[in-house]
Amino acid sequence: MKFLKKLACAAAVAMSVAGGANAATVLNDWHFNPTGGGFAGSQQINEYLDVNGNAFIQITPNGGGSFSFNEHAVFNIGQADSNGQFFPINYAGGNITAIFEATGSGNFSGNFTFSSGTIRMFQNPVGGQYASTNGIYGADLGNEIAVFNVMAGGGGTVDASGSPVNNGQVTVLARAQQGSLDAGYFFRENGDDLSMESIMAFAFTNANTIAEPTATLVSEVACQFAGFGGDGCNGNAYANTPTNFFVGNNGQFKLAEVPEPGSLALFGIAMLGAGVVSRKRAKKA
Repeated sequence: MKFLKKLACAAAVAMSVAGGANAATVLNDWHFNPTGGGFAGSQQINEYLDVNGNAFIQITPNGGGSFSFNEHAVFNIGQADSNGQFFPINYAGGNITAIFEATGSGNFSGNFTFSSGTIRMFQNPVGGQYASTNGIYGADLGNEIAVFNVMAGGGGTVDASGSPVNNGQVTVLARAQQGSLDAGYFFRENGDDLSMESIMAFAFTNANTIAEPTATLVSEVACQFAGFGGDGCNGNAYANTPTNFFVGNNGQFKLAEVPEPGSLALFGIAMLGAGVVSRKRAKKA
């Protein structure tokens, strides 16, 4: 809790400083068309897309209380702004999903940060396939509509075993270069297609360890996606260990302007603080 309070304070300072340095700003009232049909059929997004999913974490202790890690995750993106207007309006008609790969490092009973990775978003015209054995847990089917490269930074807090603290905040900062977004899906409020621009993405999720992952989750995400060869993938029963475990995530995915190089670090701190503040407000509500 003390860490989160300090982080929120740091974010407030970073926001104020970054504002004077022309740092990135989160996009509001942008538009998303889950079928790729253009601006006319898009849904206005007040601020964020809702994301939920599961991640498989593999930790390698490096001595001295530090570790490195690999993460492989799958996500379902069903709606925006928690408004109940599912993508598409006929939810059974399709899915927006994503797969996530990242590496990073951290300290036990301390913080971790990401060093690199990729977020790939998909539009699948066939509904109900997420959490199935199709593709990778049903999360990489249909049309790849966006690719974001994970940037150094972000992260969160872990306990003595390296697992995220209960309901801990995990933050990811990423960037899509011009041409990394398919035309017809992402738009500015005025209708300009974001596929013609470079754009930032910021995501934060609440992370909690999954004590008993399903056999499908183990097979699809650990064995297939992460290439894990231990228990659960070698004929023996799977069980979380201090060096490999599953985490459940739910949170928000936002778009933002690309900041000037000198203010990028401030932007990352500010966005992490914004996630913490949003979570606190949600609890109060």
